[in-house]
This record gives sequence, C-alpha cells and structure tokens, in this order.
Amino acid sequence: MKIFIDTADLNEIKEIASWGILDGVTTNPTLLAKCGRSFQDIIDEIFTLVDGPINLEVLSEKADDMVREAKQIVSKIPQKYHKNITIKIPMDSEGLIAVKALCKDGIKTNVTLIFSANQALLAAKAGATFVSPFIGRLDDNGQEGMHVIEEIMDIFCNYDIETEVIVASIRHPIHVIEAARLGADIATIPPEVIRKMMKHPLTDAGIKSFLKDWEKVKK
Repeated sequence: MKIFIDTADLNEIKEIASWGILDGVTTNPTLLAKCGRSFQDIIDEIFTLVDGPINLEVLSEKADDMVREAKQIVSKIPQKYHKNITIKIPMDSEGLIAVKALCKDGIKTNVTLIFSANQALLAAKAGATFVSPFIGRLDDNGQEGMHVIEEIMDIFCNYDIETEVIVASIRHPIHVIEAARLGADIATIPPEVIRKMMKHPLTDAGIKSFLKDWEKVKK
C-alpha cells in the first residue's frame, strides 16, 4: 500500500519525506490556507520534495470551469513535474463531466468527497485516476467507513478497474491497518498519524535498555 501525506505543511513534508516512506501528497484549500504562503510558492516546493502524485484541488462548481482551472494549474507547474500532477475534483455530476474531459487530455484526476461505493464506481467509469472515500467523516456520522472501503475494493477487483483507491480522512493508525488489510491502493495520512504509526512503547523501552546495557559494556 502506498502512503501519501495529507498536509501542505512544508516542514512536515520535508521531514517525513526524508524517512523514505512517502509516495505522494494530498492537499486541500483548508490545509493550504494554514501555511501562510502563496498557493504557487507552496506547491512549487512540494513538487521538489516528493516524487509522486501531488494532489491539487479545483474550487469551481461547473464542469467547464473545473477543466479550465485544472489546466491553469497544470500550466504553472514546470514540465518535468507534469507526470505527478493530480487534480482533485468533487464528486457530483459536474465533477464527473470534468473528469471525463481531463482524462481525454491526459490529466490525472482524484475524485474526492466520496462516501459510497456507488459514487466510487461512477467516478471510475468517468475515468478517474484515483477515488478518495472519506472514512473518518463516515465514522463521525454513525456509519462504518471501512465497510465502504471493503465494498469498493470488492467491486474494483471484480472488474479489474484500474482506478486506485485512496483511503482518506484517516483519524488514527488502526484506520491505516484496516485499509492495508483490505488491499487499498493508497492511504493518505495526516502527519500526526504517521508519527503515531512509527511509535511503540516497547520499542522506546528496548532502545533505552540497549543503550543502558551498552554503557555497561563500554566500562
């Protein structure tokens, strides 16, 4: 399973990318607004930090405007990074029309705000490169988010659908484990959850014990 980082914080991306575990980045307007820098400055640097899909979101509501906005984003990214550009498109009828048009132009898309297997199937049929079911928000509303992932994976595997599933709105490390067990292609994970995945009290205790024993050997 590939791991994307869900943030626009350049310091977080830089540090966690240095661990050698990142396959891509997802952002959204809320995450970008927290950075206090211009949109273009942030994304220009992100492309230099991670060699993988970099997800950038359009804000238009009509299909033609989404396509136009997506092409404007692409035009401002250096040619050498074009293979990594992925445009996030909202899941609705206008979004599906935009995905179809962008697919014909060879622009990768990630259909976001998906909350059901039906929505994921429609997005895949339209030509989406990725679909992003939001499991945490489903959990918040009394549904079992991972059940939707299970349904999507079953359907996509049944028909050899090439669209990749990005498990999004991850709230804790157990979500990551469950996504991996279900065979999800990607999990996009907030930095604080990635840090929790790395930690275990027995590991910390073991390192402390080894260092203590080494001090004895050196004497």
